[in-house]
Formats: sequence, C-alpha cells, structure tokens
Amino acid sequence: MLKNETGPESIGKRLRRLRLERQLSQRELASPGVSYAYISRIEAGARRPSVKALRQLARKLGVSVEYLETGSDLRDVDERELRLSDAELELRLGQNVEGTEQALNSILDEAVAAGDTKGALRARVALGLAAASGGRNAEAIERLEPAAQSLSPASRPDVYEALGRCYAALGDTRRSVDLFRTCLESVREDAPDDTASHIRFATYLSYALTDTGDLEQAQSVLNDALARADEVVDAYTRVRLYWSLARLSGLQDQPAAALEYVRRAIALLEVTEDTLHLARAHLLCGTIMMSQGRAEEAGSQFDAAEQLFGPRPDPLDLASLRTDQAKRAAMLGRGPEAETFAREAIAALGDEHPAEQGLAWAALAEGLALQDKDAADETFRKAADLLQVHGHDVDLTDTCRAWARYLRKSGRDSEALDVLDRAAKVNASIRAQTLN
Repeated sequence: MLKNETGPESIGKRLRRLRLERQLSQRELASPGVSYAYISRIEAGARRPSVKALRQLARKLGVSVEYLETGSDLRDVDERELRLSDAELELRLGQNVEGTEQALNSILDEAVAAGDTKGALRARVALGLAAASGGRNAEAIERLEPAAQSLSPASRPDVYEALGRCYAALGDTRRSVDLFRTCLESVREDAPDDTASHIRFATYLSYALTDTGDLEQAQSVLNDALARADEVVDAYTRVRLYWSLARLSGLQDQPAAALEYVRRAIALLEVTEDTLHLARAHLLCGTIMMSQGRAEEAGSQFDAAEQLFGPRPDPLDLASLRTDQAKRAAMLGRGPEAETFAREAIAALGDEHPAEQGLAWAALAEGLALQDKDAADETFRKAADLLQVHGHDVDLTDTCRAWARYLRKSGRDSEALDVLDRAAKVNASIRAQTLN
C-alpha cells in the first residue's frame, strides 16, 4: 500500500503513482531517449522532465501531457473558457437563465482572483448581455460600459448594440445616437474595408436617430449605407438595412415602400434559422399593414410573430406584439380585447421603455374609449404626455386624433378642439421638418 503523503503532488510523485497504478516497472516505462534511470531521477524529484520526455511518458501511461505535468487535464484558464462557452450558449438558447447567471458570477469571481483578465471581461460581457435580454437595462449598462472600453465596435458589435438599446429603453435616446455615431466613426477609421460593420452601425445609428425624430439625418445615414450595399453578400447585413429602411419609410408616411422593404427582409430571413428576427419582421409587417388600414390582414402577421417568438419572448418583443394586437382589436371595434392586450403590454414594459409605454397606453385608451369607460380620457392624456417627450410625432398625432374623437363622442367638443390644436401643432412641425 502506498503511503499517504500530504501537500501538492509533484510531477515525480504523479509519475510514480501512475506507473504503479498501471503495474509498470521503471524499465517497462522506459523508451528510447527516456531511460529507466532518467525516470528514477524524475520520480525522486532530482530531475524535471523535458517536453519530449513528458510526451513519451504520457503516451505510455495513457494520460494527457497536461495531466502528467499539472495534475489537471485542462489548465484553469482553459477550463474557465469551456465553462464560459457553455454558459454563453445556454443564454443564447434561453435555457436556465437564472442558474447560468449564477454560474457566470462564480466564473467572474474565479477569473478576477486568478488575474485572468480575458476571462473576467468575457464573463462581464455575458452577464451584461443577459441583463439586457432580461430587460434589466440599468444593470446591463453598469456591466457593459466598462467592458466596452476594452472591446472595439467591429469585434463585438453585439455589446454596443445592447448598450445603445439599453440607453434608449431608459429614455436616453440622445446617448444612444452618440454611441452609434462613435461606433460608425471607429469602424470607418479602423476597418474602412469592413462594409458589413459599416452598414451594421449605420442601421443602428439610423434607428436611434429615428427615435429622436431626426428623420432627415436618419435617411442620410441610410443613403450612405445603401451606396455600399452592393459590396455585401451577407444576408443579415441586408436584412438590417431593409429593416431600417422599412421603419423609416413607415414614419415618413410611405407605407407601400415600407412594406416592400420588410417583405425583402422576411424573404431573406425565411431561408435562415433565425426565428427571432423573422418574428420581428412579421411584427413590423403587420404594423405597416395597419397603417394602411389593413387590420384584418395584419392578424396573420401577428399570429406568425407570436408563434415564432415562442413561449418566453423578450419583454420588449412581447410588449410590442401586444400593443399592436391591441391597436388592431381597437381598429376592428373590439374594445375588451384591445384593453386586455394593452394591459399585458404595459405589464411587460414595467417602468422602462417610455416611448413604447406611450404606445401601449394609447392602445389601452382606445380600448377603453370603445367601451365608453371614463378612464379613457386620463389614459389618452398619459399616452400623449409620454409620446410628446419620448415618442414620434406621427404617433402623438394619431393619439391626439383618437382622443379628440372620444371627447366629441362624449359631447366635450371644446376639449376635443384643444386636443386637435395640439395635433395640428405637431403636424406643422412635421411639415416644417419635411420642407427643410
């Protein structure tokens, strides 16, 4: 029986243990270039084996060189990297998110303690992206901002996209614009030939500019991206471009063009396995159809989106879907159904995404108005106030018109005129921007 020995196992002790476990003598373990005397000195701690000797001994003992040298088949950093890869995959698949985040926090602590800066950065990024996906925008910003300082936009566009989305969710759309403008400038300077990254950040910037109401600048950014689109064969790059053009065309009151662009995006996405973006494309298609008064047709698009989103959709995706379903129900005169959908959207949004909150409250107001509920007036007011600060002028105008119709129906013509005057001022602002 071997004598138990305390302390870490040395290479010599490990070699001797493995040799005896396999019932080999030193002579039997020896091979050309690795004599039994050499093995004896290694086991005695008088000699450290060369790389060549480690390889020969490990092969005869049936273990990895790493294990023979360190006692572990993987270095700690390699093991962490594998655990990080598993955690990142689980987050992308939406599996056991809470447990995965706990595992990532443990990996982060280990990496920091070991001085593994690369592993720590990767864990922070994964935790930040998980927080963003879960709608915890403030936490995501806190994790992703420091991480972004060590990552270029071209190398990790997902980090910058999530960061900009979180800024917008908290109502700071100008900060989102500044971030994506900086990213676009960085790509132009550091990777001038990287057309895909250029178009990616151009579409992100145009989206953020659209959120601030700067449609002219958003169009200019997209025109620049379009000029380079022929250089790109990547389907996802084209999808992003079509998506941004569809959204911008819709806000510019060009529904036919918007529908054409989103259909192009759907056609490209249907040959991929990207069900998430395909769901979002169907949702946008339905939204555009409703702007054309095609509420009945929009229903199939929303049904497709809901099926593709699956049982655990992102809170913002769920809110957007429920808001559009509420608006469709209102257009079809189904007040109770519109109210139910709108309340689900508001619950999904929580205290964040003020622009989307404005749209959800507007949909709720229309549902209440169809049922002649007194709460409709105050709900319209809340929606209009949110949209005036955070939303698009087009949505504010539509909300004011619906509000005025409700007031007139209630016999409150003077108040309806005041609301219509508010809408007229918004329209005048839109026309002035168009002329400029």
